[in-house]
Amino acid sequence: RHLFTPENVMETERALGADIIMAFDECPPGQAARDVAEEAHERTLRWLVRCREHFAKLQAQGDGPQQTLFPIMQGSVFADLRRDAARRVFEIGDWDGVAIGGLSVGEPKPRMYEMLEILEPELPKTHPRYLMGVGYPDDLIVAIAGGTDMFGCVAPTRNGRNGTVWIEGEGQVNVKAARFKTDEGSLDPLCDCYTCRNFSRAYLRHLVAAEEILGMRLLALHNVRFLVRLGEQAREKIAQGEFYNWSRDW
Repeated sequence: RHLFTPENVMETERALGADIIMAFDECPPGQAARDVAEEAHERTLRWLVRCREHFAKLQAQGDGPQQTLFPIMQGSVFADLRRDAARRVFEIGDWDGVAIGGLSVGEPKPRMYEMLEILEPELPKTHPRYLMGVGYPDDLIVAIAGGTDMFGCVAPTRNGRNGTVWIEGEGQVNVKAARFKTDEGSLDPLCDCYTCRNFSRAYLRHLVAAEEILGMRLLALHNVRFLVRLGEQAREKIAQGEFYNWSRDW
């Protein structure tokens, strides 16, 4: 058994040396009842106070990495709880950014998008917004349109381990498909990752079919690069004033 507290979680994250760390929160399931979601919301805010205080003490010691602490906003799919979280995290203190938690955990996607739309005007535009646990391309584009800046998710690596990749113009593809057996072409001709520059679809299919761990690693690498390129494209289209049409077409 392991006991996690706001204080020892801050110590663990300090030991890991991450540049941006998260406050300790309680994340209820996506279909949680109102009372469960509200309890998690209130507990997360109480823990945030303790995380902030202990984080300040650790930073003051000066013998570890300089880190940034983000608060996590809970509230499940209840609009009033989401607005309450957005207000109260800034009553606790100022931050360098904020994390939106408790989404993409089993609720219908339209509800997730609705919560992002509700939060958009409630959060200061000067602070980066990190949407936790969201990493599928279509979700990223919708969330970017709603003002989200940062994402973190296991989707690209988990999909890669299962033989699934994202390919420009084709969408989500299973590399184990028979059509790849003799295909000597690049996995994604438009991708500049190590996998696409050095290995054919046929060879990648062989690795996955043989359950060779190299195949899993190469597909995961491609998926991560796919999402990074998607972020690069989004930034470029925003700068050019073309994001709306591009995202709709995508």
